[in-house]
Amino acid sequence: MSCLSIISRNFSSSTLARAAIKNVTVVGGGLMGSGIAQISAQSGHNVTIVELNQEVLDKTHKSIQQSLQRVAKKVYKEKPQEGENFVSETLSRISTSTNLADVVQSSDLVLEAIVENLSIKHKLFKSIDDIAPEKTIFASNTSSLSIGEIAAVCKRKDKFAGLHFFNPVPVMKLLEVVRTPETSDETYEKLMAWAKAIGKTAITCKDTPGFVVNRLLVPLMAEAIRMMERGDASPRDIDIAMKLGAGHPMGPIELADYVGHDTTNSIINGWHEKFPENPLFNPLPSLQKLVDEKKLGIKTGEGYYSYKK
Repeated sequence: MSCLSIISRNFSSSTLARAAIKNVTVVGGGLMGSGIAQISAQSGHNVTIVELNQEVLDKTHKSIQQSLQRVAKKVYKEKPQEGENFVSETLSRISTSTNLADVVQSSDLVLEAIVENLSIKHKLFKSIDDIAPEKTIFASNTSSLSIGEIAAVCKRKDKFAGLHFFNPVPVMKLLEVVRTPETSDETYEKLMAWAKAIGKTAITCKDTPGFVVNRLLVPLMAEAIRMMERGDASPRDIDIAMKLGAGHPMGPIELADYVGHDTTNSIINGWHEKFPENPLFNPLPSLQKLVDEKKLGIKTGEGYYSYKK
Protein backbone atom coordinates (compact mmCIF):
# COMPACT_ATOMS: atom_id res chain seq x y z
CA MET A 1 0.00 0.00 0.00
CA SER A 2 1.39 3.39 -0.93
CA CYS A 3 2.17 6.18 1.52
CA LEU A 4 -0.47 8.28 -0.24
CA SER A 5 -3.23 5.76 0.39
CA ILE A 6 -2.18 5.43 4.04
CA ILE A 7 -2.20 9.20 4.47
CA SER A 8 -5.58 9.49 2.73
CA ARG A 9 -7.04 6.76 4.88
CA ASN A 10 -5.66 8.38 8.02
CA PHE A 11 -7.36 11.70 7.32
CA SER A 12 -10.70 9.99 6.62
CA SER A 13 -10.66 7.78 9.73
CA SER A 14 -13.72 7.47 11.92
CA THR A 15 -14.79 10.42 14.02
CA LEU A 16 -15.45 7.96 16.86
CA ALA A 17 -11.74 7.23 17.19
CA ARG A 18 -10.93 10.93 17.03
CA ALA A 19 -13.49 11.66 19.75
CA ALA A 20 -12.11 8.95 22.05
CA ILE A 21 -8.42 9.77 21.55
CA LYS A 22 -7.73 13.22 20.17
CA ASN A 23 -4.87 14.56 22.31
CA VAL A 24 -1.84 12.28 22.48
CA THR A 25 1.18 12.73 24.74
CA VAL A 26 4.33 10.86 23.74
CA VAL A 27 6.94 10.63 26.49
CA GLY A 28 10.36 10.16 24.91
CA GLY A 29 11.64 11.84 21.77
CA GLY A 30 13.96 9.14 20.52
CA LEU A 31 13.63 7.06 17.36
CA MET A 32 10.42 5.33 18.44
CA GLY A 33 8.83 8.32 20.18
CA SER A 34 9.41 10.66 17.26
CA GLY A 35 7.95 8.12 14.84
CA ILE A 36 4.85 7.62 16.99
CA ALA A 37 4.40 11.38 17.26
CA GLN A 38 4.76 11.80 13.49
CA ILE A 39 2.13 9.24 12.47
CA SER A 40 -0.24 10.50 15.16
CA ALA A 41 0.01 14.07 13.86
CA GLN A 42 -0.26 12.90 10.23
CA SER A 43 -3.59 11.30 11.07
CA GLY A 44 -5.04 14.49 12.51
CA HIS A 45 -4.32 14.04 16.23
CA ASN A 46 -2.85 16.73 18.45
CA VAL A 47 0.49 15.51 19.79
CA THR A 48 2.77 16.74 22.56
CA ILE A 49 6.25 15.26 22.87
CA VAL A 50 7.75 15.35 26.35
CA GLU A 51 11.47 15.11 27.04
CA LEU A 52 13.88 16.02 29.81
CA ASN A 53 15.35 19.09 28.11
CA GLN A 54 14.66 21.45 25.23
CA GLU A 55 17.82 20.49 23.34
CA VAL A 56 16.55 16.95 22.86
CA LEU A 57 13.12 18.26 21.89
CA ASP A 58 14.65 20.54 19.24
CA LYS A 59 16.50 17.57 17.72
CA THR A 60 13.33 15.48 17.79
CA HIS A 61 11.30 18.21 16.07
CA LYS A 62 13.95 18.59 13.36
CA SER A 63 14.06 14.83 12.82
CA ILE A 64 10.27 14.69 12.38
CA GLN A 65 10.36 17.63 9.96
CA GLN A 66 12.99 15.90 7.83
CA SER A 67 11.01 12.64 7.86
CA LEU A 68 7.85 14.46 6.77
CA GLN A 69 9.73 16.20 3.98
CA ARG A 70 10.89 12.82 2.68
CA VAL A 71 7.29 11.56 2.73
CA ALA A 72 6.09 14.71 0.94
CA LYS A 73 8.79 14.43 -1.71
CA LYS A 74 7.72 10.87 -2.46
CA VAL A 75 3.95 11.24 -2.21
CA TYR A 76 3.51 14.72 -3.68
CA LYS A 77 6.36 14.75 -6.22
CA GLU A 78 4.04 16.11 -8.90
CA LYS A 79 2.38 18.60 -6.52
CA PRO A 80 5.12 20.21 -4.41
CA GLN A 81 2.81 22.85 -2.94
CA GLU A 82 0.52 20.16 -1.56
CA GLY A 83 3.59 18.51 -0.12
CA GLU A 84 4.59 21.71 1.66
CA ASN A 85 1.04 22.04 3.02
CA PHE A 86 1.15 18.44 4.26
CA VAL A 87 4.40 19.08 6.15
CA SER A 88 3.29 22.39 7.68
CA GLU A 89 -0.16 21.09 8.68
CA THR A 90 1.32 18.01 10.32
CA LEU A 91 3.94 20.02 12.20
CA SER A 92 1.24 22.43 13.40
CA ARG A 93 -0.31 19.55 15.36
CA ILE A 94 2.95 18.78 17.19
CA SER A 95 4.05 20.65 20.29
CA THR A 96 6.85 19.96 22.76
CA SER A 97 7.26 20.29 26.51
CA THR A 98 9.56 19.46 29.39
CA ASN A 99 6.69 19.53 31.90
CA LEU A 100 4.76 16.26 31.83
CA ALA A 101 2.54 17.20 34.77
CA ASP A 102 1.11 20.15 32.84
CA VAL A 103 0.72 18.27 29.56
CA VAL A 104 -1.26 15.32 30.95
CA GLN A 105 -4.09 17.62 32.04
CA SER A 106 -5.47 17.56 28.48
CA SER A 107 -4.26 14.10 27.39
CA ASP A 108 -6.54 11.35 26.18
CA LEU A 109 -3.58 9.00 25.78
CA VAL A 110 -0.15 9.07 27.42
CA LEU A 111 2.25 6.74 25.63
CA GLU A 112 5.77 6.24 26.94
CA ALA A 113 8.68 5.34 24.68
CA ILE A 114 11.57 5.68 27.10
CA VAL A 115 14.42 3.46 28.30
CA GLU A 116 13.66 -0.22 28.99
CA ASN A 117 14.00 0.08 32.75
CA LEU A 118 11.11 -0.94 34.98
CA SER A 119 11.93 1.41 37.87
CA ILE A 120 12.16 4.43 35.54
CA LYS A 121 8.83 3.55 33.93
CA HIS A 122 7.31 3.12 37.39
CA LYS A 123 8.55 6.56 38.41
CA LEU A 124 7.04 8.08 35.26
CA PHE A 125 3.55 6.60 35.55
CA LYS A 126 3.36 6.98 39.33
CA SER A 127 4.10 10.69 38.96
CA ILE A 128 1.05 11.31 36.75
CA ASP A 129 -1.47 8.70 37.90
CA ASP A 130 -3.13 10.99 40.44
CA ILE A 131 -3.07 14.14 38.30
CA ALA A 132 -4.13 12.85 34.87
CA PRO A 133 -7.86 13.09 34.09
CA GLU A 134 -9.90 9.99 34.83
CA LYS A 135 -10.44 9.44 31.08
CA THR A 136 -6.72 9.33 30.27
CA ILE A 137 -5.37 6.02 29.00
CA PHE A 138 -1.78 5.03 29.84
CA ALA A 139 0.27 2.88 27.47
CA SER A 140 3.83 1.62 27.14
CA ASN A 141 5.79 0.93 23.97
CA THR A 142 8.00 -1.59 25.79
CA SER A 143 9.22 -4.49 23.68
CA SER A 144 10.18 -6.86 26.49
CA LEU A 145 8.86 -5.82 29.91
CA SER A 146 5.57 -6.98 31.39
CA ILE A 147 2.74 -4.47 30.91
CA GLY A 148 1.12 -5.69 34.12
CA GLU A 149 4.32 -5.04 36.07
CA ILE A 150 4.65 -1.54 34.60
CA ALA A 151 1.00 -0.81 35.47
CA ALA A 152 1.39 -2.16 39.02
CA VAL A 153 2.12 1.31 40.46
CA CYS A 154 -1.06 2.84 38.97
CA LYS A 155 -4.62 2.89 40.22
CA ARG A 156 -6.06 3.00 36.68
CA LYS A 157 -5.10 -0.56 35.72
CA ASP A 158 -8.29 -0.78 33.67
CA LYS A 159 -6.95 2.07 31.50
CA PHE A 160 -3.46 0.64 31.00
CA ALA A 161 -2.24 -1.38 28.00
CA GLY A 162 0.76 -2.02 25.81
CA LEU A 163 1.15 -0.40 22.39
CA HIS A 164 4.19 -1.98 20.78
CA PHE A 165 5.25 -0.23 17.58
CA PHE A 166 7.99 -1.36 15.21
CA ASN A 167 10.98 0.48 13.80
CA PRO A 168 10.79 2.55 11.63
CA VAL A 169 7.36 3.54 12.94
CA PRO A 170 6.20 5.56 9.89
CA VAL A 171 6.90 2.57 7.62
CA MET A 172 6.12 -0.57 9.63
CA LYS A 173 2.38 -1.26 9.56
CA LEU A 174 2.04 -3.56 12.57
CA LEU A 175 0.96 -2.48 16.06
CA GLU A 176 0.69 -5.00 18.90
CA VAL A 177 -2.06 -4.04 21.36
CA VAL A 178 -1.28 -5.84 24.60
CA ARG A 179 -4.01 -6.47 27.15
CA THR A 180 -3.52 -7.30 30.79
CA PRO A 181 -6.27 -9.13 32.72
CA GLU A 182 -7.24 -5.72 34.16
CA THR A 183 -7.43 -3.82 30.84
CA SER A 184 -11.10 -2.94 30.30
CA ASP A 185 -12.99 -3.68 27.10
CA GLU A 186 -13.63 0.04 26.70
CA THR A 187 -9.90 0.85 26.85
CA TYR A 188 -9.08 -1.95 24.45
CA GLU A 189 -11.72 -0.86 21.93
CA LYS A 190 -10.53 2.76 22.06
CA LEU A 191 -6.95 1.70 21.41
CA MET A 192 -7.92 -0.59 18.55
CA ALA A 193 -9.92 2.26 16.98
CA TRP A 194 -6.97 4.63 17.43
CA ALA A 195 -4.62 2.10 15.83
CA LYS A 196 -6.87 2.04 12.77
CA ALA A 197 -7.08 5.84 12.75
CA ILE A 198 -3.29 6.17 12.56
CA GLY A 199 -3.09 3.67 9.71
CA LYS A 200 -1.76 0.63 11.56
CA THR A 201 -2.85 -2.98 11.39
CA ALA A 202 -3.40 -3.95 15.01
CA ILE A 203 -3.18 -7.42 16.51
CA THR A 204 -4.06 -8.40 20.06
CA CYS A 205 -1.83 -10.27 22.46
CA LYS A 206 -1.91 -11.23 26.12
CA ASP A 207 0.78 -9.86 28.42
CA THR A 208 3.35 -12.57 27.65
CA PRO A 209 7.17 -12.19 27.30
CA GLY A 210 7.95 -10.48 23.98
CA PHE A 211 4.27 -10.44 23.00
CA VAL A 212 3.99 -12.04 19.51
CA VAL A 213 6.81 -10.77 17.30
CA ASN A 214 9.70 -10.63 19.76
CA ARG A 215 8.66 -13.87 21.46
CA LEU A 216 9.26 -15.59 18.13
CA LEU A 217 12.01 -13.37 16.76
CA VAL A 218 14.42 -13.10 19.71
CA PRO A 219 14.68 -16.89 20.27
CA LEU A 220 15.23 -17.29 16.51
CA MET A 221 18.16 -14.86 16.61
CA ALA A 222 19.47 -16.52 19.78
CA GLU A 223 19.35 -20.02 18.27
CA ALA A 224 21.15 -18.77 15.15
CA ILE A 225 23.88 -17.26 17.33
CA ARG A 226 24.16 -20.52 19.30
CA MET A 227 24.63 -22.43 16.02
CA MET A 228 27.44 -20.04 15.15
CA GLU A 229 28.98 -20.35 18.65
CA ARG A 230 28.98 -24.17 18.35
CA GLY A 231 30.63 -23.93 14.95
CA ASP A 232 27.73 -25.65 13.19
CA ALA A 233 27.74 -23.04 10.40
CA SER A 234 29.17 -19.61 9.65
CA PRO A 235 27.09 -16.47 10.20
CA ARG A 236 26.96 -15.88 6.46
CA ASP A 237 25.73 -19.41 5.72
CA ILE A 238 23.12 -19.26 8.48
CA ASP A 239 21.77 -16.01 7.06
CA ILE A 240 21.76 -17.29 3.47
CA ALA A 241 19.96 -20.46 4.61
CA MET A 242 17.12 -18.53 6.23
CA LYS A 243 16.80 -16.08 3.34
CA LEU A 244 16.80 -18.63 0.55
CA GLY A 245 15.39 -21.61 2.44
CA ALA A 246 12.73 -19.92 4.56
CA GLY A 247 12.04 -16.80 2.51
CA HIS A 248 13.13 -14.38 5.22
CA PRO A 249 14.05 -10.90 3.90
CA MET A 250 16.99 -10.74 6.33
CA GLY A 251 19.01 -13.48 8.02
CA PRO A 252 18.77 -13.81 11.83
CA ILE A 253 22.37 -12.74 12.49
CA GLU A 254 22.05 -9.82 10.08
CA LEU A 255 18.87 -8.92 11.92
CA ALA A 256 20.65 -9.07 15.28
CA ASP A 257 23.21 -6.57 13.94
CA TYR A 258 20.37 -4.37 12.71
CA VAL A 259 18.39 -4.44 15.96
CA GLY A 260 21.43 -3.66 18.12
CA HIS A 261 23.18 -6.12 20.43
CA ASP A 262 22.67 -4.02 23.54
CA THR A 263 18.91 -4.26 23.00
CA THR A 264 18.85 -7.99 22.23
CA ASN A 265 21.24 -8.82 25.08
CA SER A 266 19.12 -6.83 27.53
CA ILE A 267 15.96 -8.66 26.44
CA ILE A 268 17.52 -12.12 26.68
CA ASN A 269 19.16 -11.47 30.05
CA GLY A 270 15.90 -10.05 31.42
CA TRP A 271 13.90 -13.04 30.27
CA HIS A 272 16.56 -15.44 31.62
CA GLU A 273 16.41 -13.78 35.03
CA LYS A 274 12.64 -14.10 35.10
CA PHE A 275 12.36 -17.54 33.46
CA PRO A 276 15.68 -19.33 34.24
CA GLU A 277 14.21 -22.74 33.44
CA ASN A 278 13.63 -21.88 29.76
CA PRO A 279 16.74 -22.80 27.70
CA LEU A 280 15.67 -20.48 24.85
CA PHE A 281 16.42 -17.55 27.15
CA ASN A 282 19.93 -18.66 28.17
CA PRO A 283 22.52 -15.85 27.83
CA LEU A 284 24.80 -15.81 24.78
CA PRO A 285 28.56 -15.50 25.46
CA SER A 286 29.44 -14.03 22.05
CA LEU A 287 26.62 -11.50 22.31
CA GLN A 288 27.76 -10.35 25.76
CA LYS A 289 31.33 -10.07 24.45
CA LEU A 290 30.20 -7.78 21.61
CA VAL A 291 28.26 -5.61 24.07
CA ASP A 292 31.28 -5.37 26.38
CA GLU A 293 33.41 -4.31 23.39
CA LYS A 294 30.72 -1.81 22.33
CA LYS A 295 30.35 -3.57 18.98
CA LEU A 296 26.59 -3.18 18.86
CA GLY A 297 25.95 -3.85 15.17
CA ILE A 298 25.13 -1.47 12.35
CA LYS A 299 24.81 1.57 14.65
CA THR A 300 28.45 1.26 15.75
CA GLY A 301 29.83 -0.07 12.46
CA GLU A 302 30.63 -3.54 13.74
CA GLY A 303 28.84 -6.51 15.23
CA TYR A 304 28.86 -10.07 13.96
CA TYR A 305 29.64 -8.40 10.62
CA SER A 306 31.72 -5.32 9.86
CA TYR A 307 30.05 -2.28 8.28
CA LYS A 308 33.01 0.08 8.34
CA LYS A 309 33.39 0.10 4.55
